[in-house]
Amino acid sequence: MHDEEVLGKAYDGRLMRRLLGYLRPYRAHVVFAVATIVANSALQLAPPYLTKIVIDEYIPARDLSGLTAIAALYLGTLFAAFAFEYAQTWTMQTTGQKVMLDLRMQIFSHLHRLDVRFYDRNPVGRLMTRVTGDVDVLNELFTSGVVSIFGDAFTLVGIMAVLVWMDWRLALVAFAVLPFIALITQWFRANVRDSYRTVRTWIARINAYLQERITGTSTVQLFRREARDYAAFDDIDRAHRDANVQSIFYYAVFYPAVELVSALAASLIIWYGGGRVMENALTLGSLVAFLQYSQRFFRPISDMSEKFNVLQGAMASSERIFALLDTPVEVKSPEVRLKADTTGGVIAFEDVTFSYVPGEPVLKNVSFRVDPGQRVALVGATGSGKTTIVNLLLRFYDVEAGRITIDGVDIRQMDLAALRAMFGLVLQDVHLFSGTIADNVRLGHTEIDEAQVRSALEAVHAWAFVSRMPGGLSTPVAERGSTLSVGQKQLLSFARALAFDPRVLVLDEATSSVDTETELLIRDALRVVMRGRTTIAIAHRLSTIQDMDRILVLHKGELRESGTHQELLAARGLYHRLYQLQFKDSPSTALRASPAQPDLVGRS
Repeated sequence: MHDEEVLGKAYDGRLMRRLLGYLRPYRAHVVFAVATIVANSALQLAPPYLTKIVIDEYIPARDLSGLTAIAALYLGTLFAAFAFEYAQTWTMQTTGQKVMLDLRMQIFSHLHRLDVRFYDRNPVGRLMTRVTGDVDVLNELFTSGVVSIFGDAFTLVGIMAVLVWMDWRLALVAFAVLPFIALITQWFRANVRDSYRTVRTWIARINAYLQERITGTSTVQLFRREARDYAAFDDIDRAHRDANVQSIFYYAVFYPAVELVSALAASLIIWYGGGRVMENALTLGSLVAFLQYSQRFFRPISDMSEKFNVLQGAMASSERIFALLDTPVEVKSPEVRLKADTTGGVIAFEDVTFSYVPGEPVLKNVSFRVDPGQRVALVGATGSGKTTIVNLLLRFYDVEAGRITIDGVDIRQMDLAALRAMFGLVLQDVHLFSGTIADNVRLGHTEIDEAQVRSALEAVHAWAFVSRMPGGLSTPVAERGSTLSVGQKQLLSFARALAFDPRVLVLDEATSSVDTETELLIRDALRVVMRGRTTIAIAHRLSTIQDMDRILVLHKGELRESGTHQELLAARGLYHRLYQLQFKDSPSTALRASPAQPDLVGRS
């Protein structure tokens, strides 16, 4: 069952206590809002009683001055009630927005700390729902749920107390319809609960379907699936509409039913109360006041029943949010942090074993060493563990056995931010953010000024196309860099790496999907970025790594060979076979090919 389909309990004290904890910093605002609600509820009791006084005392006595005073008091009561309601609404709405800001920032911060393994298991769309949809549901609880229920309950108790105080016999007659209200409310709550769950389920399916189809629009158009996808979405959308129509039916029955019961109560009050008036056992003003109170009595009952949905959804949303916030951060900085030698930089893998799925190791007892300034390439078939080595080195995952050290210090004992600051990662699939060219080079680090950004762009030959753009460094970049070519995005990624001046450069195969001219620019940019830095390059095309200081050959998670290009060819092992497979069509041409600089390829 999908998370959005599970509603859980209508009320969970543990969850509610945790939710109310977010109001603690704003307790003064909450106390003020509650005070205004109590005052407003008390004022709601006054108009019917003022009507009673007018009818029983001032109209029979033809006291115009007293009538005027009561009318002024009645009007003043209405204005005061308006002021209290305004103050309560403004206070709770603004407080709710502050709470939502705090909650969203807490979720966003926690998402940033979670390790990559968590994102392997959880779809991004579902996580976005936590930050948006679920938080919005809680906003309704804070702004119009908890406080409104408290106000409705106070109003109900107040009206019941006044009715009993005025005439307990007539009050019992008015309360005789309460069992009918209880039955109608229970029917409404039970059916609306299921209807609410069904609507949420179809909303979740609509979101999932839209996200998948919009992301894959080009594939849909290429394979001419528009009609099929339209029909499939039509089925989902119609089911969502039907679920909402079913929900509307329950509301359409509930509110008229409450009004009918209210009319029945009024009829009983007129019948019994009218008889008592004729017997002079009850004043006419009291009868009129009873009728007005009965009308006000059933309104909070309707509101409280509707707030049941808010409470139901809030409990489900809070459970999902807290499950996310309670997810432990598995990869984090230790309490006692060690520092590696800032002048060294020896990277060592010592009998490292790792698996994404338990019992299926991706790396098996891998050991090697990378000295400062050395250029090392990782080669091997897809799935041999090349990208996993980089993921472990950057602590996107932690090793299961063995250890990875920098200058003899286990990276698990280092500060996580300091560790990752040592590396510059240039991936094949460059991720650019919405913003400007300069923003995507400095990534929010204000210490990298505009002159440094331009210098980095010039060094990697990116300034040539940036300078031609209308805004230069301030040119807007669309989502995912969709307005830039693959080569332009790749050059920007090199400029980003150069601007941050990392000690170790990790490269993906950057020239695999660009034209020849751009490839030459990227290779020259690589020479600039790699100069004086330790470099680890993951490569599939062996022609790009022939002049590396050392080449590590991985096969099925094991380090099988290590050496220079010529040494590995002479050994006539795995590397020699890979080389022959890549250049079997024109081996002589391949052997005469001039060495190129290393890049990195896709994930393996």
